[in-house]
Order: sequence, then C-alpha cells, then structure tokens
Amino acid sequence: MTVKKNGLGKGLTALLQNANTDVSGKNPVALNSTAEINISDIQANPFQPRTEFDEAALDELCESIKIHGIIQPITVRKVGHGKYEIISGERRTRASIRAGLKTIPAYVRLANDQGMLEMALIENIHRENLNPVEIALSYQRLLEEVNLKQEELAERVGKNRSTVTNYLRLLKLPEEIQIALRDGQISMGHARPLIGLEDKEFALQILDDIIDKDLSVRTVEEMVKQKNTLPKDKKATSAPVATSIANLDVWEQKFAQLWNSKVKIKVSKNGKGELSILFNNEADLVKMAERLEK
Repeated sequence: MTVKKNGLGKGLTALLQNANTDVSGKNPVALNSTAEINISDIQANPFQPRTEFDEAALDELCESIKIHGIIQPITVRKVGHGKYEIISGERRTRASIRAGLKTIPAYVRLANDQGMLEMALIENIHRENLNPVEIALSYQRLLEEVNLKQEELAERVGKNRSTVTNYLRLLKLPEEIQIALRDGQISMGHARPLIGLEDKEFALQILDDIIDKDLSVRTVEEMVKQKNTLPKDKKATSAPVATSIANLDVWEQKFAQLWNSKVKIKVSKNGKGELSILFNNEADLVKMAERLEK
C-alpha cells in the first residue's frame, strides 16, 4: 500500500517504518508510550521557538535533576534509524546533559512538521514564558512554513486573532526596539505605539527615554500621538518631549486644588516648561501667599 505524503510535512514512512511500532532499532519503542532513550540519539527541535536559555536557570534545573531525576518526561518523535527529535522538553534535555545523564525518559509520538512547530510553541508559551519577540517569530513561522491563515493560527494556539495580529506587528519595529523588548528593557505596551512611526530616529529616542527615564506606557502613547498630529513639514525635525506629557492634566488639577485657582502648565520640546496660576484680584494673591506661609 502506498502511503500518501502529507503536504504539511513528511509522510509517515519517512518518520517510522511502522505506524504502530519503531522496528528500526535494536530495542523497538512503541508509539504513544514512555521509554528511556539515549540522549545521544536525540536531536534538537528545529522548530524550537526559544532562541536563548537562561544559563542560571539551566544550572538550577541540572542540580535538581541530579537529586530527583527527570520528573516529567520529554516528548519526541521518530525521525530516522534510531534517532529522535524533541517536540517539547529541550530545556530538560540540556539540563540532563549538564547533569551527566546518558538516557532520558521520553514520550514517543507521531508529529508532522506542522505538529512539531505547534506543540513546541504552545508548550513553551505555557511553560517557558517566551518573550513577545519569540512568540511573534513563532507565529510568523507557522504562517509562512505551514501556510496557515491568521484565523487558523489563532485557533491553533488558542488566542484571539487580534492578539496574534498584535504580536506579528511587533516584527515591523526597528531591530533595536525588538532587542530591547526581547531583553525585557521595555514592555509590549511600550513597543506597540512605536510600530506605526515612520521616523526611526524619533522611535529610537523614545526607546532611550523609556529606558533612562522609566516612562509609562501612557506617556509613550501621548508622545507618539503628538508626533502624529504635527504637520508633515515639522514631523521630520521634531524631537520627543522627554517628560510625562500624559500626566500634565493631573498636575494641573493638583495645583488647581492647592491654589484654589485655575492652573496651566506648558512644556517645551527640550522638557522645560512653565507653570501659570491665574488670579482675579489682589485678594486672590493674598490668599495664595497665606497658603505658602502655612
């Protein structure tokens, strides 16, 4: 009987010689079961969405494995004569190698390339806390390599389509901003307003301000909003206002309550500004002075 190849991945004959049992090795391993497999026969998952692993965390897991062993088996698929590929559990495998283990408990199952990428992505999102850039790159790979539509992708990973779209849009950011997001220097909330900016220098200046001045997400949104409302001839030369623009109305209200008068705050492009307190007559000035003396 001829086995029809799956358009999304390799045919079953390329994965296993038998659909129920691996008969290619000396010690056959039944599918959908757990067995001790030589770590030397296991290779990394080419669809692994995580690109970096915390060395300190790996060392901690290594010490735990030395004491308690592998509590949860990894999951692998058969890829050739006596060889396996990790579906999920690359972190556990790396730590086991550091711990000096020769074998590791593994659950053996079937998976085509689409299944490999989906399972690795979902397992990592739930257990490894992928950063937003890694998630976005993984979503992009599903779209491009498995030919999924965004609706299908959202359904596969259990997310709303808008959530998937928001992650994918992060890949439009300048590389410097993606790196800062990946490294946790800024949040996804900080990054999203910067996506639509055409002025890269302006975006990078805001990035520096977020890191140096610990700007809030709301402040960044207001800075971008002001930039987008400028006339086209001024957008190219304007610099971001490195101050809490979004909080000016709050400060005006606080000062207004303090002086019992209307207050205006103006901020220039370099971050400097002026505070104006309105009064109606000399009696108002006297009252203000009395408040200062208290």
